[in-house]
Amino acid sequence: MLIRDTKAGYGLAMRLMHWLMALAIVAMFVLGLWMRTLDYYSPYYNLAPDIHRSVGMLLLFLLVFRLAWRVVNEKPDDHELSRLEAVASHAVHWGFYPLLFALMVSGYMISTADGQPISVFGWFDVPSLIQGEGQEDAAGLVHEVLAYVTIALAAVHTIAALKHHFVDRSHILTRMWAGPPRR
Repeated sequence: MLIRDTKAGYGLAMRLMHWLMALAIVAMFVLGLWMRTLDYYSPYYNLAPDIHRSVGMLLLFLLVFRLAWRVVNEKPDDHELSRLEAVASHAVHWGFYPLLFALMVSGYMISTADGQPISVFGWFDVPSLIQGEGQEDAAGLVHEVLAYVTIALAAVHTIAALKHHFVDRSHILTRMWAGPPRR
């Protein structure tokens, strides 16, 4: 089983990071929407944001690791894509990194606006590095907008992958699901 990526497909490490992050980001979006409906008397009023912050910080660390992994590994060949599809794919894939980074940093800025660190599941604390007047509100607006943009882009990404798989009969989705073809 290949750990690293090759020209033929994604290795186990990238596939695990891709699917783990995809599931976690969708779950975080749903959790964020649900958190906004909680009132002060809900038993989840404090627990849900604690989980959201902790998972968000772990996703930020994973995003940085994933970007480093992406830089030092080969990218599978896009020979099955048209020139326009290859350019769009490249833009979307590289666009996800700054988008997700900004989303996660804005969440960090909401959570640390009061100068308190973020406790990540009680395992360790991430210190508050930046505080400012109105930081929580401004970061909250940015976080909300970026969350919707992320989900919209993820939906387009998913539709494109399914189109390539079912309509074009290409191996684009297969290489992210099963990795490089066996020899």
